[in-house]
Amino acid sequence: MSEQESLRCSSGRNRGGVQRVEGKLRASVEKGDYYEAHQMYRTLFFRYMSQAKHSEARELMYNGALLFFSYNQQNSAADLSMLVLEVLEKSEGKVEGDILESLAKLFSHMDQNSPERVAFVSRALKWSTGGSSKLGNPKLHQLLAVTLWKEQNYSESRYHFLHSSDGEGCAQMLVEYSSSRGFRSEVDMFVAQAVLQFLCLKNKNSASVVFSTYTEKHPSIERGPPFVQPLLNFIWFLLLAVDGGKLTVFTVLCEQYQPSLKRDPMYNEYLDRIGQLFFGVPPKQSPSYGGLLGNLLNSLMGAGEDDGVEEAQEDSNPIELD
Repeated sequence: MSEQESLRCSSGRNRGGVQRVEGKLRASVEKGDYYEAHQMYRTLFFRYMSQAKHSEARELMYNGALLFFSYNQQNSAADLSMLVLEVLEKSEGKVEGDILESLAKLFSHMDQNSPERVAFVSRALKWSTGGSSKLGNPKLHQLLAVTLWKEQNYSESRYHFLHSSDGEGCAQMLVEYSSSRGFRSEVDMFVAQAVLQFLCLKNKNSASVVFSTYTEKHPSIERGPPFVQPLLNFIWFLLLAVDGGKLTVFTVLCEQYQPSLKRDPMYNEYLDRIGQLFFGVPPKQSPSYGGLLGNLLNSLMGAGEDDGVEEAQEDSNPIELD
């Protein structure tokens, strides 16, 4: 037997062993022996980890968590979900799409108000960086945003959409958010805020997509450009100016639309940052942004990510449009 065939046979035996163990554990859960089953899952986890059987440990904990969720055993399910993350951290597993989807699925089953859910998402995002993005993998952010959107948790959904690359999904969520929770007079402000925030994150493509999709799909916005709402015209011109990169155009644009920009004191602060990023405007003399804007930009750009995503979400609350 070749070495490759031997490895396949070994993998098959391991998988068969996991399935047999899962069958016994499932039977215990179905009988209502939740505590005993939970302890057995933990025992097997540490046994597999000591033997460096990382894939078996992750699969067993993942399926066990889903099983406990199906019986509304939230605490046990959340504990096994955290063990899934522990496997990923200790095995230094690659950040792959199927793993991100499995993490998002566990997140979707967790109690929406539980502290375990906050801890899980913070830890999952930290793992998903893979050494590249401080803020977490954009695909994981997108999956989390969609889950929160389905739960009608629009403010947190928006936070995660901002750190994804899904401008179209963000726009569709904002249309629903505006239509169900906002005033008709605010329809332009919902998208203006999102576009400015995307630009502050140097995500020009998503800024353009969210604007075009939102203005096309919102039932209270007449087709443009030009638009009835001056603020929408400003955002349209701003996106064109960002592509052109001419400071004089940007300056005149901001001056001409001051009446619209005064509707929210944050707009000019965002534009100061956008001027620096896209038009070469020198930063202000102060060493760093402070106060409300500082908290907001720090949350958007990941400053202090060690404090966890829950703090970033709290910091982003002042920008919500109730």
